[in-house]
Amino acid sequence: MEAVVAALGGTAWTVAFFVIALSVIVFVHEYGHYIVGRWSGIHSEVFSVGFGPVLFSRTDKRGTKWQIAAIPFGGYVKFMGDADASSVRAADVSGLSAEERRHTMAGAPLWARTATVAAGPVFNFILTFVLLAGLAFAVGVPRDEPTIGKIRPLPFEGSGLAVGDVILALDGTPTPDWATFQQVADTLTDKAMLDYTVRRGADEIVVTGPHPRIPVIGEVQVRSAAMDAGIREGDVILKAGGKDVRVFEELPKIVADSKGQPVPLTVWRDGKTFDLMLTPRIRTVDDGNGGFTERYLLGLYSGMFFEPAVRSVGPWEALSGAARSMWLMTTTTFSGLSHMIQGAISSCNLSGAIGMAETAGDAARNGAVSFVSMLAILSLGVGILNLFPIPVLDGGHLVFYAYEAVTRRKPSERALRMLMTVGLTLVLSIMLFGLSRDLMCR
Repeated sequence: MEAVVAALGGTAWTVAFFVIALSVIVFVHEYGHYIVGRWSGIHSEVFSVGFGPVLFSRTDKRGTKWQIAAIPFGGYVKFMGDADASSVRAADVSGLSAEERRHTMAGAPLWARTATVAAGPVFNFILTFVLLAGLAFAVGVPRDEPTIGKIRPLPFEGSGLAVGDVILALDGTPTPDWATFQQVADTLTDKAMLDYTVRRGADEIVVTGPHPRIPVIGEVQVRSAAMDAGIREGDVILKAGGKDVRVFEELPKIVADSKGQPVPLTVWRDGKTFDLMLTPRIRTVDDGNGGFTERYLLGLYSGMFFEPAVRSVGPWEALSGAARSMWLMTTTTFSGLSHMIQGAISSCNLSGAIGMAETAGDAARNGAVSFVSMLAILSLGVGILNLFPIPVLDGGHLVFYAYEAVTRRKPSERALRMLMTVGLTLVLSIMLFGLSRDLMCR
């Protein structure tokens, strides 16, 4: 009975945070259409978050009805003169004056229609940028010198390090910055205990401590075997596959050698030890050379036995970092799609509604930073998807407008209806394929 209650509670959690994430992204996307349309002189009759029966609505002083509908998986803006929310088919506007027709989507100048349609994806990109920059402001970045901000609970005694220590050297090798610190640590994985030269206040002393990357969990990947098993950040893996684990780098080899068979783990958490059995899942990862490779993974990221001390970032550092992150996310997305189309990586890397819901729920379990990061990634993905040149998507509308700009005439109503049917069929097919991946690729 407890298992059933826990499962129901987990499902409710997942659905709730998926609805929250989707509602935020949809609202920002549709608000882009709405506000740029308003600036361009196109009147919005309805702004809806969700579809179906209306749960709440109000009409503002401009005559726009703002509403929340019962089915929270999408939204739309219906402009004046539209026959429906697609903004492709125009209603009968013969009774409108020339000035009134100017405020409809069909009667607006080409530049106004183009700007209004493009604004949805652009606002998704802006949301991603703002969230990434905001995270940098809120969380900060590690100080330039390796400095201890917080020491995690450990399953053993013997560390002479203290909060605020600046690590000057590892086993006598200078570590002036984090990059050097990581490089030196990589060369010392055969040692469980190291000598740390630290600056503590005005003194420079040598103390003994564990290897920085003992098998402590820094992060748990969403939709992973580790997440499903309840492993948390800060847990320490004592044994894997019956072998003692001294540093985190030993764990991936043990998992790879399992070839997908269950791996027994002994885990330490808050003074207690317990055993788990995790079955690795095959996942596609960056191979570091511009391509991808498939590996068996538990979904665990390495941490250190201490958390780095952080510093605040300035506006330029936050904004430039957000821009770099967006560029990396975009190139990785297109690279992954390209490899998937070529058959170089599995189609299981494509997620549908279930997968996105599970990702939202798992990200929320990991904490606010993880959830906001997921929201940024999802918003970017929605923006990119909507620019695909498929009728019913914003990219399809933009293709129609490009045709109009070149030929000086709009596509015929018959052609539009046919293309919209094809586009809707294609979008529904993609959604069903993504759903099939969610169900089959576990």
